[in-house]
This record gives sequence, structure tokens and C-alpha cells, in this order.
Amino acid sequence: MSGLGTLRVRVFTSNAQIPVEGATVVITGTGENGKQNLISVQITDRSGLIQPVAIRTPASGESTSPDGMNGGLPFTLVNVWVEHSGFAMLQMDGVQVFPKIETVQDVELVPLGEGESSLQQREVREFPSQNL
Repeated sequence: MSGLGTLRVRVFTSNAQIPVEGATVVITGTGENGKQNLISVQITDRSGLIQPVAIRTPASGESTSPDGMNGGLPFTLVNVWVEHSGFAMLQMDGVQVFPKIETVQDVELVPLGEGESSLQQREVREFPSQNL
């Protein structure tokens, strides 16, 4: 049996956390065959938010043994990438989603310099799993 968690992404720019409207947010997960499965594609609203995305997670009881879903980990790992014209694309690998919890992933986009494209200025961040 599996659980369900939710992921919400908040996109902003600068230390003042100014919301970025119209950013494309893509969420993927790794399937059983090792390929990436598309979970959600959304555009941020004027508050820089996407609608919550339901994500299948291990049931709480499955995280007590290594033979449970995800090798006994109490969360599901997903990848999130965010892109908006005028900003460097940001890819985040290993975002953790826990059962019965709404995870809010903050994303700060960095403005591009004149003549730069998001393909040239792409940042990848990896989130190591928590030692629980």
C-alpha cells in the first residue's frame, strides 16, 4: 500500500523574494525502468506558486524495513526544473516528498545578463537524502 504527499513550488527572484509569474515548472519522477516519468507541468501564478501536486509516496509503515517501497526510505524523490525567459534555468534533483505532508519547494531564479540564454546559464542542484 502506498501513501500520498503533495508538492508545491514557489518561484521568486532576489533576496526580496519577488514572485515570478509565468514560470514553467516541470516535475518528474524515476519510474521502475529507470526512465523519467512526467508528473506535472504547470505555469506559476502571480504569486509565483503552482497548484499542489499529489505524489505517490511510501506508506508510513513501509519505511521501517529495507524491502519497502523506495528501499525503505520514508519519502519519494522527484526532480523539479523551472524556466522563465530572462532567468537562468534551475534544475533540482532529489527533492523529497513525504506521505501526508505538503512539501513547499522554494525556487530562486537568477536574472540573466544581456545576451545570455537559459541554455547557457543552467544551474543543477542535487539534494542529498536526509539521514533519518
